[in-house]
Amino acid sequence: MITVNPDGKIMVRRCLVTLRPFRLFVLGIGFFTLCFLMTSLGGQFSARRLGDSPFTIRTEVMGGPESRGVLRKMSDLLELMVKRMDALARLENVSELHRAGGDLHFPADRMPPGAGLMERIQAIAQNVSDIAVKVDQILRHSLLLHSKVSEGRRDQCEAPSDPKFPDCSGKVEWMRARWTSDPCYAFFGVDGTECSFLIYLSEVEWFCPPLPWRNQTAAQRAPKPLPKVQAVFRSNLSHLLDLMGSGKESLIFMKKRTKRLTAQWALAAQRLAQKLGATRRDQKQILVHIGFLTEESGDVFSPRVLKGGPLGEMVQWADILAALYVLGHGLRVTVSLKELQRGAARPGELPAHHAPALRPHLHRLPRPAADEAAHGTLLQEVPAPSLGEKCRPQHSADNSGSPGRTLGCRIRVIDTFGTEPAYNHEEYATLHGYRTNWGYWNLNPKQFMTMFPHTPDNSFMGFVSEELNETEKQLIKGGKASNMAVVYGKEASIWKGKEKFLGILNKYMEIHGTVYYESQRPPEVPAFVKNHGLLPQPEFQQLLRKAKLFIGFGFPYEGPAPLEAIANGCIFLQSRFSPPHSSLNHEFFRGKPTSREVFSQHPYAENFIGKPHVWTVDYNNSEEFEAAIKAIMRTQVDPYLPYEYTCEGMLERIHAYIQHQDFCVAPGPALPGAHTPQSPFVLAPNATHLEWAQNASLAPAAWPPAHSLRAWLATPGRACTDTCLDHGLICEPSFFPFLNSQDAFLKLQVPCDSTESEMNHLYPAFAQPGQECYLQKDPLLFSCAGSNTKYRRLCPCRDFRKGQVALCQGCLPELPSLARKLAEESRAQE
Repeated sequence: MITVNPDGKIMVRRCLVTLRPFRLFVLGIGFFTLCFLMTSLGGQFSARRLGDSPFTIRTEVMGGPESRGVLRKMSDLLELMVKRMDALARLENVSELHRAGGDLHFPADRMPPGAGLMERIQAIAQNVSDIAVKVDQILRHSLLLHSKVSEGRRDQCEAPSDPKFPDCSGKVEWMRARWTSDPCYAFFGVDGTECSFLIYLSEVEWFCPPLPWRNQTAAQRAPKPLPKVQAVFRSNLSHLLDLMGSGKESLIFMKKRTKRLTAQWALAAQRLAQKLGATRRDQKQILVHIGFLTEESGDVFSPRVLKGGPLGEMVQWADILAALYVLGHGLRVTVSLKELQRGAARPGELPAHHAPALRPHLHRLPRPAADEAAHGTLLQEVPAPSLGEKCRPQHSADNSGSPGRTLGCRIRVIDTFGTEPAYNHEEYATLHGYRTNWGYWNLNPKQFMTMFPHTPDNSFMGFVSEELNETEKQLIKGGKASNMAVVYGKEASIWKGKEKFLGILNKYMEIHGTVYYESQRPPEVPAFVKNHGLLPQPEFQQLLRKAKLFIGFGFPYEGPAPLEAIANGCIFLQSRFSPPHSSLNHEFFRGKPTSREVFSQHPYAENFIGKPHVWTVDYNNSEEFEAAIKAIMRTQVDPYLPYEYTCEGMLERIHAYIQHQDFCVAPGPALPGAHTPQSPFVLAPNATHLEWAQNASLAPAAWPPAHSLRAWLATPGRACTDTCLDHGLICEPSFFPFLNSQDAFLKLQVPCDSTESEMNHLYPAFAQPGQECYLQKDPLLFSCAGSNTKYRRLCPCRDFRKGQVALCQGCLPELPSLARKLAEESRAQE
C-alpha cells in the first residue's frame, strides 16, 4: 500500500494553480507569434504577386531586418523562459522531496505538470528559431532579386518622347516636385523614383504611355463597376438651401433667389419629366466649387452685394445648383479651397484620390478683379464611390479598351466670357502670344461653360429669368406707363459722362434709377432722375413691370438684367460700339482668354432677340438716338422670354449635357494621316457647301449627331462663328475631326496644290494665293473663333432648335415627340 503525505497533495495543487496562469500566458505568446508570422510572411509573398510594382516589393523588403530582429528576440525570450522554468521546477522538487523525507513516490500518470509544459515551450522556441532562419533566407533572396530587376530596368524609367503623350515629361517634373503633397500618391505606389512616377502617370492617370515591361493585363484591370442609382426629379429644395451654406451676403442672396423660384423649378421639372417619359437617367455625384466666393480668391463680390456690386455670377450659380438638384443629382457645395483640396471621401462625395489631379488646375485660379466675372470656378461630375474607396482609381474605358482619363475630363469650368482654344492650349498660347492669367488649362474647350451662347467653342450653361403666366402678362400690359424709363446701372460711376443723351431721353420720358448710395445722393446722377436707391430683387421686378423702357449705358456687359426687363414687358435700348470692344482696345477685356469682338452691350439680346424687344443704336449720334426714343414710345410689345432662359429650358439643356457630353472617351480620328473611312459628305445641290450623305451607312457615334453637319468654306478674313451665323446655323467644333482631311477640300472642289499639317487654331483652311491646303495637327486647337485675311477657313456648322441654341434638332433623341417630328420632316424631304 502506498501512502501519500497530505503536504504532497497540497504541493501538487499549488503547482497546478501556479502553472495555470503561466500556461495561459505562454499560449497567448504562441498565438501572437503565429499571427505575426502569418502577417509578416503573407506581406512578403503578397508583394511577389504578378503585376505588382517593383517599388511595392522594395517597400516590403526594407522592413525585413526589423522582422528578423523581432523573431530573434521572441526566440531568445522563449529560451530564457524555458531555462528559468527548468530551474524553478528543480528548486521546487528538491524542496518538496526534502520535506517529504525522500519517501514520496509519484505514479507515471501523475508526473509534475511543469515537465510537459516545458517540453512544449522548448518546441515552440525551436520552431520560432527555425522560422526566423527561413524568413531571413526569403528576405535575402528578395533583396537579391530586386537588385537585379532594378539594374535591368534603370534605363527604362525615363520620360518617353512620344508625340501622342505631349504632357508626359511635364507631368513627371510636376510629380518630382509635389508627389508628397497628397497621401494618395503613396497609396498608388509613388515613392519618389522615376519608375513610380511613370507607372502612376500611365496606369492611374493617362499622361504617359504604358511601360513595355509592365504587366499590362494586371495594370489595365478595371475596377468592378459600382451600382447605379437612377436620378429622380425633385420639387422640394429645402435640402439644397442647407447645402448652399451661409455666412456670406452672396450666399444669402443666392438662397433667397432659389427659394423665390422654387415653384417655377417644380413646374419645370414636371414638364420635362413628362417629355422624357421612361428615359433612364443615372444619378451623378457632383462637387460644385464656387471659386469666386473663396477667401483664397479674395471674395470681392460678397462685400458688395448690398452696395450695388455685380450679381450676375451669383444669379448663375444659384440657378446651376438648383438645376442640378432638381434633376435629381447628388451635390456637395464648397466655397473653401482647403475643403475642395481635401476631397472628402465620405459615401457619395468626391474620392480623395481626385484631389492630386485637381491641384494643377487650382494653381491657375487668378484673383478676380472687382469688375470682372469669376473665371475658373469648377463644377465636377464624378461617379459615386462606395465605402472605403478613398484612393481607388476610377478608370473610364475608352474606345481602345485602355484605361480612360481620370479627373481632367470630368471638370466643368463656369466661365462668363468664354475661353477660346488658342488661349486654352498652353504650348500654343505661350509660343504665339495668347497666354493670359485666365487660360492655358489644356481642357477640351467644350468643358468651359458660359453665361450666354456667344462662344460656340464652349458649352452654353446660362441661367434663368422669372417666367410670367398668362394672367401676370395681361396685368403687366394693362399697368405699363407709356413714358417711364429705368436706367441699367446700380453704380454711380456708370452714369458719369452720360448727361447728353440723358437730357434727350428726359424730354420724352420720366427717368428712374436704382443707384446705390449711403447718405448723400450721388453727384453723377442728374437731379431730374428719380433714384430709388438699391432695391431688393422683388421690388426691382415691380419697377420693371411698370416701365416702358430699360436703357443701358454700355456697361456692364452681358448681364442678366436686360433679359429680366424684356421678360417683364420692357423694351431694351443699348449702345452700338464702333469700333467693337475687345481685348485689343478695351481695358475690361484685356487679359481675358478671348479675342471676341463685342459690337454692343448685350450681343445675345441684339442677335437672338432683336426688334421690337431690343434696339441697338449709336449713342454718339444724337439724331439716331432721339429717333429711336420716339419709335420706341410708339411700339407695343408683350413680355418675352427665350425658352433657353426658362427653368424648363435650363433643365433640358443641362440634362442633355449630363446624358450626352463625355470628354473621357477617346476622340475619333482627327489627326491628319490617321486611318479614316471614306468621307460621308456630298456636295449640296447648289454646290455651296457639304452635307452629310443620306445614304451614308451609319454616322459616327458623335454628339451632336453628325447628320446635322453642314460644312462651308468661309470668305477670307471671316471666322467660322460668323460664317455659320450668316447661313442661319451655329458653328459646331466637335465636327472638325470629320472635316480635317484633304477629301473635304476635294468635295468642295477646292484645288490643293499641296497639303500640310500644322498646329494653328485657324486650320483646316485654304490659303490664297498658293492654292495650299492646311490641316489641323492638334485636336485641342480646333476653333470656331479666329480669322485671317490670308485664309478661307473650312467651317463645320449645324442647325439648332428655336429658343435652345445649344441643342441641334436631333440632339435629344430621348424626347419621343421631338423624334417623331424629325422623322416626319425627314420623310417629307425624301
